[in-house]
Amino acid sequence: METVSKQLELDKRYIRMASIWAENSYCERRKVGALIVKDKMIISDGYNGTPSGFENICEDENQITKPYVLHAEANAITKIARSNNSSDNATMYVTASPCIECAKLIIQAGIKRVVYSEHYRLEDGIELLKRAGVEVLYVTNDNEQKQ
Repeated sequence: METVSKQLELDKRYIRMASIWAENSYCERRKVGALIVKDKMIISDGYNGTPSGFENICEDENQITKPYVLHAEANAITKIARSNNSSDNATMYVTASPCIECAKLIIQAGIKRVVYSEHYRLEDGIELLKRAGVEVLYVTNDNEQKQ
């Protein structure tokens, strides 16, 4: 029982860190942050935004998100690809539940656990992760936990 509560405390700490990282996003509609952790080390991070070299404006004049904006999860995973790290068996902490496109990337990156703190309007990403055997955990800002 002790290790479960220790893990939950770690999960909450990393989720708080992902929330702080989300503050780096230039997106106005929603700021999302992600961390990839392996062996208690943060090996990658990301937040939603435009690709490198693009203007840091995520929404068009009608406040619609531009189609080329990258999600926080995609940014964190592509950073891994440019490093010497491996995301095999890692945990991803993300402030919003992954969409189906990001869920596919998470599965292919070998990430085995996803912890998130806000529900996205669609649940298909979460369902796909579960179908692939990825452990999914919803952690609120208080002491609740759900699976």
